[in-house]
Amino acid sequence: MAKSGLDRVRKTLSPVLYFLIFVVIWQLIVIIFNIKEFVLPSPITVFRHLFDSEIAVKYHWWRHIGATLMEVIVSFALTAVLGISIAILITWSKLFNQLISPIIILFNSLPKIALAPLFLIWFGYGFIPNIMVAFLVAFFPVVINTVAGLNDVDEDLLDLVRYLNASKKDIFLKIRIPNSLPYIFAGLKISATMCVVGSIVGEFIAAEKGLGYLLRDAQAFIDTPTMFACLLLLSAIGITLFNTIGLLEKVSMPWNTNEVQK
Repeated sequence: MAKSGLDRVRKTLSPVLYFLIFVVIWQLIVIIFNIKEFVLPSPITVFRHLFDSEIAVKYHWWRHIGATLMEVIVSFALTAVLGISIAILITWSKLFNQLISPIIILFNSLPKIALAPLFLIWFGYGFIPNIMVAFLVAFFPVVINTVAGLNDVDEDLLDLVRYLNASKKDIFLKIRIPNSLPYIFAGLKISATMCVVGSIVGEFIAAEKGLGYLLRDAQAFIDTPTMFACLLLLSAIGITLFNTIGLLEKVSMPWNTNEVQK
């Protein structure tokens, strides 16, 4: 038990330690090579833009963080619910598979950024077009991974349960879906980071607030410290969402956790 607790502490401290080392190296590079602030600001300058109240007040950080965070969470929720549902329908019905698969392939082949101006015309500036862009960017990995997981079942096992008169519903609930959980969570992890990317793309094109909007505004004024601050916040959002899904994965698949501990 003590060793297990020590391992958890090490796993928690390792990312923090790596981040501190990265920050120290970054600061030393700026000092040693005397790099101009507009080219590469020091981490101290970047953190001051975030945490120094006199500087941070003019950027309205919480307003922009809240806007981006809401877009990421809503788009991710839509992606997870619709992506998994459509994947189940595709696997459940051959007719639905024949109808929907070509449409999914078509939209997946389109450059998602090219659709953003259309969403701007249809929905105007604001929340909805940003969510639509993020949704389209992150949707397909969930569908593809879930379908792969639902289909990756031993045929001998399926023949056995069918011989025992198991219904199609029972096969899905007790065999296909539990078997597909590693694939589903892998798709959700990819989707989580892509939702952040999609939200920022939407904010670049059609937004009046959000970290993407602030990043674009800072670029116009060559405000490099603010740009780096936005990138750090976006990384924090993506990492937090990714790790949250990882935690849910461990809770949903305790057998995997037990195998690792052994």
